Amino acid sequence: MTRIVDCYLPLMSPWAYLGHDRFVAIADRGRAVIRWYPVDFAKIFAASGGVPLKQRPVQRQTYRMYELKRWRDRLGVPLELEPRFFPVDDTRAAHLVLQAMAEGVDPAGLIGGVLGAVWAEGRDITDAETLADLLRREGLDAALLDRADAATADLAAKRAAMTDNAIAAGVFGAPTYIFDGEPFWGQDRLDFLAERLGVTLD
Repeated sequence: MTRIVDCYLPLMSPWAYLGHDRFVAIADRGRAVIRWYPVDFAKIFAASGGVPLKQRPVQRQTYRMYELKRWRDRLGVPLELEPRFFPVDDTRAAHLVLQAMAEGVDPAGLIGGVLGAVWAEGRDITDAETLADLLRREGLDAALLDRADAATADLAAKRAAMTDNAIAAGVFGAPTYIFDGEPFWGQDRLDFLAERLGVTLD
């Protein structure tokens, strides 16, 4: 029986970025298939009582910076604490990922590239050349972006349905991983996911 882990994420989340490579490795070692859902977290926040970053109390914003520094240093990954293009609208990038999946592409590398573009490279993921470059890095045809742009209406509807399903599944924070009906919210819960998959971490 195929083991499946669902991953709900926005494509500009620092926490999704920090957890991405570990999550992919854990799923691989646990022989699980990842189903990716690049959903609309603005809508999820509105439905679940979440608040966009700039609207949170200053104490929470300050503490977030401590946590980003801690996890950046713990994991040894490059991360700009205040990237040039953040917050950023991830709609176009999400549509690109959905188009890639529709064409049979495993999107893990592309998703990692988009997240890294925001948090490690200071790039604008609304920009066509940035997205085309990320496609080329993954050995994909840059024209995939043109096909995604041409299918905007259909992809928007697909993403909206995915977002509604996320809300119905109880998703409220990013990233959320769900395995066998059990949710794991945040990259700092990946150890628990690994345990459920029977994976021993180094």
